[in-house]
Amino acid sequence: MTKNPVAIVTGGGTGIGAATAAVLRAQEWDVVVCGRRPETLENVARSTGAIPVVADAASAEDVDRLVETTLERFGSIDGLVLNAGIVRPGTVGELATDDWDAMVRTNLTGPFLLAKAALPHLIATGGSIVGIASAAALRASAGIPGYNATKAALTMLMQSIAVDYGPSGVRANAVCPGWTRTEMADLEMEEYGAELGLEREQAYSVATAFVPSRRPAEAEEVGNIVAWLLSKHASYVNAAVIPVDGGMVALDPGSLALDPRVTMSDVSSHQSSRP
Repeated sequence: MTKNPVAIVTGGGTGIGAATAAVLRAQEWDVVVCGRRPETLENVARSTGAIPVVADAASAEDVDRLVETTLERFGSIDGLVLNAGIVRPGTVGELATDDWDAMVRTNLTGPFLLAKAALPHLIATGGSIVGIASAAALRASAGIPGYNATKAALTMLMQSIAVDYGPSGVRANAVCPGWTRTEMADLEMEEYGAELGLEREQAYSVATAFVPSRRPAEAEEVGNIVAWLLSKHASYVNAAVIPVDGGMVALDPGSLALDPRVTMSDVSSHQSSRP
């Protein structure tokens, strides 16, 4: 009997993590999902058959326990999905040091800790790692420098692992989602929409108005790319940084002012409001 491959998905209780767990389970992977909220993990476990482990992916002790639990249950590790992440708004001049530290710890140190703990087992299986970065790793978004910087650093961490451990059979890649329908994005859209007097769906439409695909992604669409990268179908894809953003980062911002949907009054308003 062929043994199923085994993956650990951090931040697996909601959003892209939960969607990826569902895709992997449908493709006959054994999956361990971790996160800090037991109730969301249990929901994913019930709907997918994944194994829930309450753990803080930024804690070295919790990460070691997560790896040990996975090995005790399944005996090996074939894939990691480094999805846990947080965002704290604020320009460099405004951002609290504690918020910066929290983003570095969760978005960058956590992936480092899990990759470090799991690497011997990934080498043994010829396994794969996927870091869930962001379009903000490729193009700076206003007002979230800590998120931009830590997600950009995550892409370089994946490339560094690929360079150092590719000769040992380990692949490491990053995906950079744009706007994706998740619980976190829904809240952001509600906040954004409230400022403009828009409902959530209207806010999504405005946020993606210049995205070539003209819509946000569904979390499952990102999960499908992650599952492909973990699979043998992507066996020669290593150190890649793949936008999953509907074409958003391909846009030339200088051309947006020439779009007929943008008026000169819009441009003038934005210019006059700059600090």
